[in-house]
Amino acid sequence: MFGPIRSLLSAAALALLCGTSVAVAQDVDALATATPLATATKPVLRSWMSPEVAAAWAKGYKGRGVTVTVVDDFNSTSKYSGNFGTGTQYLRHGDWTKLEISLLAPEATIRAKSFYTGTTVPLASGLNVLNLSYGMYASSSYSLSQLGWSAQESSIISYAKNGKAVVAKAAGNDAVAVGTSAGGQTDFLDLALVGAQSAIFAGALSSNGTTSNPATLASYSNYAGSDPTVQSHFLVVGVEGNKTGLYGTSFAAPIISGYAAILGSKFKTASSTQITNQLLTTARKDTLLNYDASIYGQGEASLTRALAPLSIK
Repeated sequence: MFGPIRSLLSAAALALLCGTSVAVAQDVDALATATPLATATKPVLRSWMSPEVAAAWAKGYKGRGVTVTVVDDFNSTSKYSGNFGTGTQYLRHGDWTKLEISLLAPEATIRAKSFYTGTTVPLASGLNVLNLSYGMYASSSYSLSQLGWSAQESSIISYAKNGKAVVAKAAGNDAVAVGTSAGGQTDFLDLALVGAQSAIFAGALSSNGTTSNPATLASYSNYAGSDPTVQSHFLVVGVEGNKTGLYGTSFAAPIISGYAAILGSKFKTASSTQITNQLLTTARKDTLLNYDASIYGQGEASLTRALAPLSIK
């Protein structure tokens, strides 16, 4: 079993330097592994998925025409065990998040981008989704303006602010409000994405919620907090680690990425901001125990509600 552990990665390519301040990229959960990445030849509803995924597939919405770029660890030797319903495997952190998205949106084009390179994240034609299951941490004594971003994070932040890509960002596993300090460290990538028009912060529920069995926030998950701007771009989804052996908001962000790809395969001309807003404005509150915007933000993402209209604006 793996819990909400953050592992410090090499700062060689990931450090953000400005004067004496350093922000180091970290896996949001520190779950990674090795063996070949399994791919699903047919969509199969896994036990950890919301039943709404199968309903979307039945209507033909499986992510076709959408490119999802997974910015993650594809190079380290850190490897762990888990099972997304395809058999126990040993994969790096990036291979796990990539596999999760491929199982949810099997017809999407999924690209891997190592976050060790620090180079600009390229976009494809059509709708782009970026999955960020990592954070950029520095001492909370620094301010956002004191940190210099690499070309990689600069491009990601720009895409989110300008609506060029849906950016699904794991909220973090410190059980604090997004963008606040934990142990003297702050995830400055969270802070940089606050207010970005096509960014979504992904929090983790301990299960998929229903009206008869409302879900609660996972004990480790960061929450929306009191900032209305964060609340307006915060969603929660079930991360059923008891079924997969994989816990953390690292595995919440790929669900949001997969949902965005599925929406893009229906709303083929929609912009990144329109897809983002559709997920945010159709989230459910009635599947959450004692809904509170400071905890759950907009609520639990709902594919069924997001796919309901004939078109979106």
